[in-house]
Amino acid sequence: MPVNSIPSAVSNTQSISILGSKVDLVEIPDVISTMGRWIESEHDSYHYVVNTGMHGLMEGHRDAGFKTILNSAHLFAPDGILVVLIARIKGGHIKKKGTGPDLMERFLESTQNKGYRHFFYGDTDETLELLKDKVESQFPNQMIVGAHSPPFRPATTEEDDSIVDEINKAKPDVLWVGLGTPKQERWMFEHRDLLKVPVTIGVGASFKFATGGVKRSPTWIGNLGFEWLWRLSQEPKRLWRRVFVDAPQFIGLSLLELTGLKKFE
Repeated sequence: MPVNSIPSAVSNTQSISILGSKVDLVEIPDVISTMGRWIESEHDSYHYVVNTGMHGLMEGHRDAGFKTILNSAHLFAPDGILVVLIARIKGGHIKKKGTGPDLMERFLESTQNKGYRHFFYGDTDETLELLKDKVESQFPNQMIVGAHSPPFRPATTEEDDSIVDEINKAKPDVLWVGLGTPKQERWMFEHRDLLKVPVTIGVGASFKFATGGVKRSPTWIGNLGFEWLWRLSQEPKRLWRRVFVDAPQFIGLSLLELTGLKKFE
């Protein structure tokens, strides 16, 4: 049963609620234009963008604190065919999902003559070096002002203070955070009063996709909505629970919500 959309925090954008989380009805061009407006017109304000789908929404369903983080985002860009389908059923006008790798590449491509400053945070030193080489080669007018691979453990207070200082001194226009959900969303939220960056966006495994560390699915598979199956074949140990446990639960809960048998706040 269709549900009326609700106003978004972003002007001229509508949102819907899925399992109690506010999802903006935006596609990649909308996200790119919004990010550009923040950089050009609201440079002194901090904005963070969530780009997730079923996995992030299930994390929010299980953890009220994480749901608050999702709902506090300045923009929630949906990723994943399940979320897009639910949005359509609820009356949302959205054609395609916007994955982190696609969003990052298209933003770099469409703004390459603007000379924006970029900082990459996450993944390994090796991946970041490959990423910098690729961006500098493919988009020579973009400015990479820093990259940092955090420890694969909770950072100490001194380490955290150091990375915040490093980012702020670099003065990026866009801070790309590749820590994976839910870690990257928590990090962006927890540092909202410390970072002096107009746009911070969580892009998951985009650094590895961009550098070939993880292969993207063929375009026709993605267009059919089966990129999740391709990714499962590439990273079964990391994704099996998401596909075989979270996805069925998400579908069941969404059906309860769509039929009005259960409401989620």
